[in-house]
Amino acid sequence: MEGVAAGGDRPHPPGHYPVVVVGSGPGGLQTGYWLKRLGLPHALLSADDGPAGMFRKWPFFQRLITWTKPFAPVKRGTREYEWYDWNSLLADEPELRALAPGEMDGTSYFPSRPEMERGIAAFAGKAAIEVRYGCRWEGTRRLDDGRLAISTSDGEYTCRAAVFAVGTTVPWKPGVPGMEDVPHYAETRPVREYAGRRLAIIGKRNSGFELADGLLPWARQIVLLSPRPARISVLTHSTAAARARYLQPFEDHLLGGGTFVLDAAIERIERVGGGWRVHAAGTTRPGAIVLDADEVIAATGFTTPLRDLPDLGVAVFAQGRLPAQTHLWESPSAPGVFFAGSVTQGSIGLKKYGIPSNSAAVHGFRYNARILAEHLAETLGGWERPRPVVEAESVVPYLLREATRAPELWNQQSYLARVLTFQPDRGIIDDGIRPLAQFVDGTGPDAVAVAVETDADGDIHPAVYVRRGGRVADHVLPSDRLLDFTTDEHRAALAALLGDLMS
Repeated sequence: MEGVAAGGDRPHPPGHYPVVVVGSGPGGLQTGYWLKRLGLPHALLSADDGPAGMFRKWPFFQRLITWTKPFAPVKRGTREYEWYDWNSLLADEPELRALAPGEMDGTSYFPSRPEMERGIAAFAGKAAIEVRYGCRWEGTRRLDDGRLAISTSDGEYTCRAAVFAVGTTVPWKPGVPGMEDVPHYAETRPVREYAGRRLAIIGKRNSGFELADGLLPWARQIVLLSPRPARISVLTHSTAAARARYLQPFEDHLLGGGTFVLDAAIERIERVGGGWRVHAAGTTRPGAIVLDADEVIAATGFTTPLRDLPDLGVAVFAQGRLPAQTHLWESPSAPGVFFAGSVTQGSIGLKKYGIPSNSAAVHGFRYNARILAEHLAETLGGWERPRPVVEAESVVPYLLREATRAPELWNQQSYLARVLTFQPDRGIIDDGIRPLAQFVDGTGPDAVAVAVETDADGDIHPAVYVRRGGRVADHVLPSDRLLDFTTDEHRAALAALLGDLMS
């Protein structure tokens, strides 16, 4: 039988499997859970010696920017509770749901790194997810029959589809003269070593502001530099939660507390005596900037460890840091190569109002993993997706309830949607949660997709995409101060949009 490989006491020995998943962080574990649940044989491999991936080490200041609210307006462990718990992995079994809050000590609704690590490990253990730890992915090649061959430290695996859940974990620095000598975020020293020092942080995204926030009590002066301004208006209207790190340094900047947030392109960095000199050119305010600092840290982000995948044909973008992906997280240039976890941010989506998906974080990519596993189970394992019939009189209230409470729609705004199709032979069919861009760009029978959106002004509202005769039009329903989209006004508006389809 395909997927059964012989030999050894450790799980998933080398051999052939329909799917091979690489990585035991939350993305790999979530994908492995759903593949197991859907009955598709697979091998789950990891170079680590235990679960949790990057959460075994990062973030540096040991506090996440994704929240979990132990006492929420809905019951813990329900589907609706996922909206308030961004750090637990998903499961059908009640005993596997909402594990993150059980590991938290209550001092913050942003879990500590050790709390997050324990929650992920608890999920892997309780779900009995078999991982072949200590098995390092070393290379990839295409066989003559189209299958993929995965070379590892334990031997070779072959598969029809490979899912790389390897994170964005390799420190990356741009090719600026002198940048190669600057310590990276990953090399940040204990905070006391920065006491009374003048600090220049290159980068104004999550890692840059995390360092600035954590070092505010210690550094005498902090200057954050990058060419583009931090988009605070987007961050505060996004569910990315990065604002928890961003706003304190900005407040210190506005109060004149010794922090400066500068929009400047770095031209070169050089050693001067026992310190550093940064040469930059202002962007939003033109002009030369020369900055002397005792310490410089490159908070310039991370890249995906793709190894030889580009040689296999995997296209990349963002200066080679992310693989390009279809709406179902497959490389468009290397069929059969899929991605899971934080790497799925490479599937851009519609990015309405400039707000990206939450696929870089657990509360976003955990839903991507389920959709991906279902796609693989359908195409490789013969699994049939449940597509229940929805009575016409239930369509409007059902879609409005989803817009009001569905965690997939709230945690992946403008990215995932609830889809119903109108089929003459069966009636109105629930096609489940699907990527919104796939719906908008796709073809098929008349259908409707409902998503949640937050616009640039902070207005939160349902967005309705209706496909008629192959053409898709989008419509915005009214917002509501208490985020209740099941009102008479909303019912009337949605019924007017769909009336001809339901008849």
